[in-house]
Amino acid sequence: MNLDAKIPPGPLDQKWTKHLANIRLVAPNNKRKYRILVVGTGLAGASAAASLAELGYQVMALCFHDSARRAHSIAAQGGINAAKNYQNDGDSVWRLFHDTIKGGDFRARESNVHRLAEVSTSIIDQCVAQGVPFAREYGGLLANRSFGGAQVSRTFYARGQTGQQLLLGAYSALMRQVGLGAVRLLANTEMLDLVLVNGHAKGIVTRNLINGDIERHAADAVILATGGYGNVYNLSTYARGSNATAIWRAYRRGAAFANPCFTQIHPTCIPVSGDYQSKLTLMSESLRNDGRVWVPKKPGDRRPPGAIPEDERDYYLERKYPAYGNLAPRDISSRAAKQVCDEGRGVGESGLGVYLDFSDAIQRFGLSTIKERYGNLFDIYHEITNENAYEIPMRIFPAVHYTMGGLWVDYNLMSNIPGLFVLGEANFSDHGANRLGASALMQGLADGYFVIPYTIGDYLATLKPGGCPSSDSPDFASVENQIRGRTSRLLEIRGKHNVSYFHKELGRLLWDHCGMARTRAGIQKALEGIPRLRERFWREVNVPGEPGGINQSLEKAGRVADFLELGELMCLDALTREESCGCHFREEYQEAGECKRNDVEFAHVAAWEFRGDREQPVRHTEPLVYESVEMATRSYK
Repeated sequence: MNLDAKIPPGPLDQKWTKHLANIRLVAPNNKRKYRILVVGTGLAGASAAASLAELGYQVMALCFHDSARRAHSIAAQGGINAAKNYQNDGDSVWRLFHDTIKGGDFRARESNVHRLAEVSTSIIDQCVAQGVPFAREYGGLLANRSFGGAQVSRTFYARGQTGQQLLLGAYSALMRQVGLGAVRLLANTEMLDLVLVNGHAKGIVTRNLINGDIERHAADAVILATGGYGNVYNLSTYARGSNATAIWRAYRRGAAFANPCFTQIHPTCIPVSGDYQSKLTLMSESLRNDGRVWVPKKPGDRRPPGAIPEDERDYYLERKYPAYGNLAPRDISSRAAKQVCDEGRGVGESGLGVYLDFSDAIQRFGLSTIKERYGNLFDIYHEITNENAYEIPMRIFPAVHYTMGGLWVDYNLMSNIPGLFVLGEANFSDHGANRLGASALMQGLADGYFVIPYTIGDYLATLKPGGCPSSDSPDFASVENQIRGRTSRLLEIRGKHNVSYFHKELGRLLWDHCGMARTRAGIQKALEGIPRLRERFWREVNVPGEPGGINQSLEKAGRVADFLELGELMCLDALTREESCGCHFREEYQEAGECKRNDVEFAHVAAWEFRGDREQPVRHTEPLVYESVEMATRSYK
C-alpha cells in the first residue's frame, strides 16, 4: 500500500499557495464533461457539491435523509473557529495552527493543519455573504467567544445553533445549483458499496430507501462526506442515523483506514438516565465560557448543590489546570470528570455526573445576558431533565461525540484509491488524537469550499474528458450481486434478537474497554467478545420485512453489521498503539495522571489495510514529521 501524502515542498506557510500555483487544471470547456458523485450533504458534502457545480462539473449529490438539510452538521451548537483576531487578543493563523497541533497531541499532519488555519478566515466571509446570522457585538462587529484548548476568543457563533445556520447557508448554495440543473440531488438514497474499475473509484451502488431499488451510479470521481462513526458505541451525541457504512465499504475495497481508535469523548453531555435511551444530548462546550465545573470535596455527599458551601466544593478543572481552567481541552476535561466520579464524588442518582454552575456568571453579568448567550441550550436542558439550570446547576458527564479517525487521505484529500476523495469527519487528516472544540465545522467547510474544488482537478486532469464508465459494466454488476446476496442473507436468518440488541451489546463492550480509558487486558477482552458477538449476529439476528419498499430494520442491520467489524478494528488499533495521546488514554502509559506519549515509536499515522474476512488487517504507517513545531509535553496547567 502506497501512503504518499504528497505534501508540497517549501516553507510551511507557503505550501498551500505554491501548491495552488502548480496544481494541474481542467479547462472550463472540459469541466462539464466530468461527472462527480458526492455522498453526503452535510457541511462538507453540500459545500463541495455546490462549489464543484459552480465550477461547471456534472455533480450528483446523495443523502439518506428526505432533505439535504437534515444532515448531522445541523446539531453542532457552539461555534466555528477562524483566526480573524477580531478581539485583538493575539490570535493569528500560526496560533490557530499551533493550538490545533497541540490539541491533537502532536498526532496530526502538520501541512494539512496549517492549511486549515489559513483558509479559516475565508470561511467566515463566505458564510456572512450567504446570510449566516452570526452573533454580533453592540457596534455590529461579529462577536467571538472562547472554546477549550485556546487562550484567545476565535469562535464565531449563532447562539447555540451554529451548525444549523451554517448548514442552511451551504444548503441554500446547494439548492441553487439544483435549481439551475447543475446538481442532481438524490434523497432517501444510501450508499451500500464502492465500485472500482481498473483500481480507480468509478461509482457506487445504492439502495433507494423508499422503494428498495438497488441502483448503480457511475462517475469520474467519488467524494465521501458521510461524517463520523461514533454510533459504533450505540449511545453517543450523534444523530441516530449516523453510520460508517460508506467509509467502511470503501475500506473493504482497499481504502486505508487511519487511526480508528481515536474517538473523542465530549465532557458536557446530559448524563445517561436509563437503558431505554437511543442517543445522548450534548450541552455545547461554549457553556464552559461562563459555567464553572465542580463536585463536592467529600465522597458520597448527596446534599443538593445549593446546600453545599463554597469551601466544600472542588472546582477541579480550575484547580488542576489553572492556565485554562474550565476551558481545558475535551479529552483532559472528560478524564478529569471520570476521575472524580470514580472517587465517589459524582452527582445525581447514578453518581455519574458533575455540576456545570452558572450562578457566578449570572451574578456578574445578569440573567438576561446569560439567556441571550445560551438561552436555547438551557431550554433543551429543561426539556430533557425538567430542571431549571438558571437556578440549579446543570448535571453533565462525558459521552462519545466525534471520531478523529477515518479514511486515510493525502494532501489533496484523495484516499490511496485513485479517484476516491474523503472530506470532513469521514477522513482522518486534521485533528490528530483530539479535536479542539469548534473545529469540526471549520474543517467541513474548509474541505468543501476551499480545498476540494482545487485538488480534485489535479486528479481529473489525468483522465480523458468524457471517459466516465458505463454503469452496465461487469464491475458494477458484480458489486450489485454482492449487495443482493448480503441483503438476502440478512433477511433469511430470522433469529431471536432484533438489531438493537446487538448494537447495545457492542456499545457496552466498546465503552467499557475502548472508551475514555483503555488497558491491554480490557482491549483484549473486547477483542475476544466482539468476534463472538458478530458470529451471534449472523446466526441470531431477526430482520423482518422484505427487500423491497421501506424497511428500516434492514437499513439498520447493514449498518450494525459494519459496526461489528469496525469495532474490532478500533480495538486492534488501540491495542497496537502502546502509548497515551489525546483521547487515546492507555492506563499503562501515564505520568501524574496525564498522557505519556511515545514519540520514538508512535509519531505516525496508523493506516490499516483490509486483507479479507478471515485475514488479519495489515498496519501501515505514515511518519509524522514536524518541521515548524516541536513535539513537546502537552500541558494546560
